[in-house]
Amino acid sequence: MRRVLITGGAGRIGRLLTQRFAGDYAVRSFDVAPHEPPDGVEAVRGVLGDLDAMVEACAGVDAVIHLAGIPSEALWEDLVRTNLDGTRTVLEAARLAGVPKVVLASSIHAAGFRSRTATPLPAWSAPRPDTFYGWTKAAMESLGSLYSDRFGLTVFAVRIGAFQETPWTEADVPIWLSPDDCVRLFRALVDTPVTGFRVVWGVSANSSGWLEHDGEIGYAPESDSENVAHLAERSDGNAHAHLGGMFCDIPLGKPRW
Repeated sequence: MRRVLITGGAGRIGRLLTQRFAGDYAVRSFDVAPHEPPDGVEAVRGVLGDLDAMVEACAGVDAVIHLAGIPSEALWEDLVRTNLDGTRTVLEAARLAGVPKVVLASSIHAAGFRSRTATPLPAWSAPRPDTFYGWTKAAMESLGSLYSDRFGLTVFAVRIGAFQETPWTEADVPIWLSPDDCVRLFRALVDTPVTGFRVVWGVSANSSGWLEHDGEIGYAPESDSENVAHLAERSDGNAHAHLGGMFCDIPLGKPRW
């Protein structure tokens, strides 16, 4: 049974993965917040920037899924401390503990200023961040590449789309990631024999989508936003101009909530 550490285990995606991974993997959940994961999942409470605590959390695991971080636009110094310094701590801890694989939660917003292409856009396309938040995600990808090339870690950076039960707005429809496909994707990344550094899109099999799926890693999405698009709220025209939607227009460095 593979042993998996999930940072941010108390978050939205973290809770989903700890629940759905339990029983199939030996799961350890790391978060600064107190949390009670499902039976069989080990809970570790710690601070993301604490290298010693992270090395201890990484001990004996086969893969780290790094989800902990600020999930939207925020103050520059907070984003750098949490999303960048925190990610460096996780990668360094994985290296020191001998963990062979790290899966990083990047974001669609690392490439938010990309516009629709006539053919599916590969995930290895250069970043075009839409916010300070998106920039930290692009920088995380670059840091993962460094650790892969220098130390031989396998690092996957997942540009996660609109992770929701159903798309909230029309602009989310092409980039929707259903909960079921989210689980399929992270399972594939844990289980795949593919090594090295790779960026992948974290989206479902959306009929209106234009992002290229990476079949080589074994991810086969099944959800299609077309089936639930009627539930989405209307988006204005500007939100459809770029991949990042309204993030391309929001004030930089201003917390959204």
